[in-house]
Amino acid sequence: MIKKTVLIVCIFLNSLLVSTQKETHQLTVKITNLTSNKGVVMIGVYNNENDFLKKEFKGKVIPINNNEAVATFKLLPKGTYAVSYIHDKNNNGKLDKNLLGIPKESYGFSMNIKGFMGPPKYNEIAFEVSDNKTINIKN
Repeated sequence: MIKKTVLIVCIFLNSLLVSTQKETHQLTVKITNLTSNKGVVMIGVYNNENDFLKKEFKGKVIPINNNEAVATFKLLPKGTYAVSYIHDKNNNGKLDKNLLGIPKESYGFSMNIKGFMGPPKYNEIAFEVSDNKTINIKN
């Protein structure tokens, strides 16, 4: 009787655990046409407008090979995301700018949208992740 009760409790707990797990997906970001293999590429994934370019949901620093950088982000819940990148040529962890505030290093965003007089808005570059997905961003 005790074995049967323990088995029933284990089945119940397992079904409860499975039902509370969120559906997750994998996002692969491929950045092509970089001007050199120097430095690294810093990639940020954002999951809401308020944190866009302030606080990444997930981020990675990726080496460059053959003027490309590829990063895979796992366990992303289904939702809306935006991606930005910086080609940090001197590997100092930031986007270098000149005296006028104009970037000296390349950067880009998902949907291959470039901002005008500043970065684009979150909703301009956002995309849905509801399955495993690969996005390509051309420098």
